[in-house]
Parts: sequence; C-alpha cells; structure tokens
Amino acid sequence: MTCTYYYNNNKLKVKSIRNLKIMRPDDANIVGNVHGGTILKMIEEAGCIIGTRHCNSQTGDRCVAALARVERTDFLHPMFIGEVAHVSAEITYTSKNSVEVQVNVLSENIVTGAKKLTNKATLWYVPLSLQNVAKIIEVPPIEYSSPEQEEAGKKRYEAQKLERIETKERNGEIIMSISLPEPYTVAFSQSSLIHLVGPSDCTLYGFVHGGVTMKLMDEVAGIVAARHCKTNIVTASVDAINFHRKIKKGCVITVSGRMTFTSNKSMEIEVFVDADPLVEAEKGKYRAVTAFFTYISLDKENKPLPVPPLKLEGEEEQKRFEEGKARYLQNKAKRLTDKERQQ
Repeated sequence: MTCTYYYNNNKLKVKSIRNLKIMRPDDANIVGNVHGGTILKMIEEAGCIIGTRHCNSQTGDRCVAALARVERTDFLHPMFIGEVAHVSAEITYTSKNSVEVQVNVLSENIVTGAKKLTNKATLWYVPLSLQNVAKIIEVPPIEYSSPEQEEAGKKRYEAQKLERIETKERNGEIIMSISLPEPYTVAFSQSSLIHLVGPSDCTLYGFVHGGVTMKLMDEVAGIVAARHCKTNIVTASVDAINFHRKIKKGCVITVSGRMTFTSNKSMEIEVFVDADPLVEAEKGKYRAVTAFFTYISLDKENKPLPVPPLKLEGEEEQKRFEEGKARYLQNKAKRLTDKERQQ
C-alpha cells in the first residue's frame, strides 16, 4: 500500500492511498468474471483505512471510521482472474461529523500492461469513538484547492443527507416468500441468505465491515438475477447503499433480494439486510442496510443478452416497477450527460 501525505496546521495527514491485489479464482464466478461484491469489499477497505487515519490525525478520542453510505457505483468494465486491481482512495470533503471518500479501481493485465478504469465510487463515513461507539466525534477539516471545490462537496453532502432520510421512511418493507411461483415473476427469483456474523467479519471493535455486508448483498442480488435469466450475469452498477444502523458481532443477518424492474438488457434488484441480535434479543430485529443493484446478462463471449421481461403480480409490484423504471431512465440520462461532457 502507498500513501500520499500533506501538512495541515503543521500536522502530517493522509491525502490518498493506493492498494494492489491480484484477482484469484475465489474472487470470481464460474466463467472468470470477478464478483462485484469482491470489488465493493476492496473499495470499502480502502475507504475505511483512509477515513480512520484521517479522523485520528487530531488529538482527542481515538476512533474508527464507520461506513454510513455508498453512492451509486457503476461497473464500467469487467475484471478477470489473474488481473491486478489498483484501488486508490482520496478524501474529497469533510463535514463536522462525516468524511467523503472517492475511490477509483483500475484493472491491470500484468502480461500486456493494459489498464482499464473499472469502478468509481463515493463513500461516506462517520467516526465513532472507541471509548463509546454511540458517540460520533468531530472530523478534522481538509484543505480545498478552491472555494468552488468546497461548495461542490457541501452540495453532495446535503443531497446524500436528504436521500438517507427519505430511504429510512420505507424501511418497514419485508420480502414475503411464496411457494411454487411462476417463472419470471418476482416471487420466482427472490432469494435470501442467512449469515451469522463472526469475528472475521468484524473490525477490531466488534462491528461488521461494510465491505463484508456489501459482498453478501451482491451475492444475493446475483442469485436473483441468475434465477431470472438462467445465464452468466455480472454487476453493472449499484445505486446508493445506505447503512442505517451498525451490525454487531454475534448478530444473525438476513440478506434478502427481489427483482423490481427489467429493461431490455438490464435488471434492478432491491436488497435488504436485517439484523437479529441473538445475545440482546430484547432489542429485536432491525433493518440495517438497503440498496439497489443493477445486473446484465452475458453470453459466452461476454456480450449483453436480452433480459426476460418481469411478470408483475399486483399493484405493489407494479408500483415498484414504475419506481425502478424512473431510476433507470434517470441514470440513463445522467450517463448520456456525462458522456457528452467528456467529449
């Protein structure tokens, strides 16, 4: 790992970090595509490292940076077994109690030397005191290259804060199982995974790594997509991932996914993570994380295949489909706008 430092108020602080990792068979699916969850886990690890280092660059309570949210993440190019992932992270904005980290992932073919940008992600962390994990401490400010850069960061902060509030309002939903469903319906492909949170899943302070949670979410979303298409599927993008509450060691988590929308060549899967504290059972089960994953179907040459249309049953599924269609069109328009700006 390499680090870049800068001085602020005569104190040495971390500006950016870079990690390298070679992709192995355990990191990929049966045809050699690296799992989206593996990449998300690497992204979160880099964000956690730089966030924790920055927040401990001041005197006072020692702390750990806890993942609060991941903005929409696009998977621009596939990564394969044998390639080297270059993961770089940089702090781009700080508020009083949160840190914005932007992460880029490059894949390198170590035989030819060719590199491709595979992912760009934005993550938000909050620093939790090691003496009292319920206490959020203040974040040391960073220096900005211009007032405009600081103002742009502030706008991103306010926008994600508003969306987190809106997301919390719909956290009461659950995914109900239905026996013998018809193919291509929501019930046919919906899936759940149950996982006991062990020490290897957690930070030194007993809370689950955000990357571990995201990897499990991607696995469930991938199962939903594969059941619907019966083909090779890969993660195309992940909309904002909201971490509403911390998950402690010893909890049983249920990761549930359901299809919400299909276009001609993509499908959207909504994923919930519910945590059930076994030791503190009186606290009850709670919704910890929510997100939308987008997958595409590929043939043997890794070219996109048409996605079977989703058969809707009932007004609630129709409503979720229309909401998914709105997100799809919004994201499509944003991609076109970004492409025009780059030209």
